[in-house]
Amino acid sequence: MSHYDYNTPGAYFLTFCTYNRKQVLSRIVGAIHESPELQLTQWGRIVDAVIQNIPTHLHVTIEQYVIMPNHVHLIAVITEEDRLRAIHESPLQGRSVMSKLIGYIKMNASKTIRQHYGDIEVWQRGYHDHVIRNREDYVALAEYIQTNPLRWELDRLYSET
Repeated sequence: MSHYDYNTPGAYFLTFCTYNRKQVLSRIVGAIHESPELQLTQWGRIVDAVIQNIPTHLHVTIEQYVIMPNHVHLIAVITEEDRLRAIHESPLQGRSVMSKLIGYIKMNASKTIRQHYGDIEVWQRGYHDHVIRNREDYVALAEYIQTNPLRWELDRLYSET
């Protein structure tokens, strides 16, 4: 939303994709009818470690996330206290907390992946965001994250390779 302040306390649903949507973060093992299991690749484990480390570096809480083969979904929450601390401590005053969050994940994961695999593109530019407006919206998106591996073959970001 062009006029929305993304530093506003609340919950946000974010999605970002790998470069050219290559399936390098995880694998879904088993068909839909077999209760498939999500298995992180080495790249996916790096992304997972970066996400797990967010509370020590940014004033935001990650409440739910899933690392799919070619994208990541997460729910991030900013409290009023988080917002005030982020505004006063950040050298990147012009950027929103959500922009800083995505930048942090992409930059740190890319840096580690490149140390191991060479100078390669890891992420598509940008990200998709959705402001979570109420409890029902939150519950539906949290369920979507939890069940996304079960519906991988039906996902709009799905591809065979």
